[in-house]
Amino acid sequence: MAIAPAKLSDPVVSAFVAAVNAHDRDAFLALLTPDATMSDDGTDRDLHEWVDREIFDSGGHMDVQSESDGGRRLVADYRNDTWGEMRTAWRFTVRGDRISRFETGQA
Repeated sequence: MAIAPAKLSDPVVSAFVAAVNAHDRDAFLALLTPDATMSDDGTDRDLHEWVDREIFDSGGHMDVQSESDGGRRLVADYRNDTWGEMRTAWRFTVRGDRISRFETGQA
């Protein structure tokens, strides 16, 4: 059973998941540090290009199945219009009230 974003332990990660699921690009970007980075399946990607392609232009949605490390590691069923649904792992580096890095890939 999925964990609702509001029930996640880390409030910044909770807001990240909520922004993804609401398709709210502005709220999503407001959660990132100006120098934020990300990787997908172990390869660093251009953050803005990736989030547009994999989340906002393709209807991305996260159903979080489990969390660990104080809510900064998630396993989620992720789906979008391009790839369908897959089990994914997410790891977040939080600096203050923003995310400075996130890493995702198939779980």
